[in-house]
Amino acid sequence: MMNDKRIAVLFFLFTFGLLPAIVMAQKPVKPAKPVTGNVVKNKLPVVKTFLGKFTGITNNCSAEQAKQLMTQPLIITDDKNLEYKLSSYQFSYKRIGVTEDEETGKVSPQTDIVADRFTVTPLPEIWQSNIKETLHKGEELFFFDVIVFDKQGKLFFAPELKLIIQ
Repeated sequence: MMNDKRIAVLFFLFTFGLLPAIVMAQKPVKPAKPVTGNVVKNKLPVVKTFLGKFTGITNNCSAEQAKQLMTQPLIITDDKNLEYKLSSYQFSYKRIGVTEDEETGKVSPQTDIVADRFTVTPLPEIWQSNIKETLHKGEELFFFDVIVFDKQGKLFFAPELKLIIQ
């Protein structure tokens, strides 16, 4: 019993007495000096992301068009039509389905999203076949966080691409 009290007192003294003194005794860190002189900024190329003929964030296409596009590669080009090497991208498929309330039997629409990060284009075969089997009006295919290499081998983001199925 006496040991428990001593431990509690020692814990209290260390926590509220000694520990703050140790923390306050730390040497302050000097802020880093700003960079001066000639700083070369890397000018990023202006690029577009393409899937077939589609580019940009708002594209409407039919389900049949989108099914054909799934077999095509994601291409990033600049205004001179120079193609950039793809590092990775994320892809999400917003699906629309239905759920049934077991008590009432009422059916209601429901959406969910499946997504993953890829380093190859076009999408892997399993993704292509799953999308082709279920794709229908109102769903969305979204390519985002598209990362490509510039001519010096440095990474940068390319624009996103979204297909809305009509």
